Amino acid sequence: MFSLSLNGLAVLLSVVAQGMLGSAWYLGVIPKPYALALGRTDLAGRKPGALFIAGPQLCMLVVTLANAVLLRALHIDAMPEALVFGAISGAGYLAATVFNVAINPNIPRPLLYGVINAPYFLLSNLVSCAILTAMA
Repeated sequence: MFSLSLNGLAVLLSVVAQGMLGSAWYLGVIPKPYALALGRTDLAGRKPGALFIAGPQLCMLVVTLANAVLLRALHIDAMPEALVFGAISGAGYLAATVFNVAINPNIPRPLLYGVINAPYFLLSNLVSCAILTAMA
């Protein structure tokens, strides 16, 4: 049922694209609201350390590999279906998990945290599914 015959170049390009999108999102679009949501306005303007660059890339690799396996297992090879899959899994798993993580006492503004983070994860998942499908 599950095929591990994946396009390594597509996986790599997907992870790179998601990293570029993440950099633009977190360093360019939402750095101040993100710091505010975390109650860490002292972080605004600071350059992220290695863990905060490599860690998300590794996580996106895991998400991309899961997408690749599921797209293949579900025989999704057309772009419209891939984007529907990306939207369902992006909203149903990634965005929902963002809000679940936000709802804890360590995040002072959980709704803001979810609202500013969930769109990145949904969009990055759509990008991942699009690249994987285009290069299948």
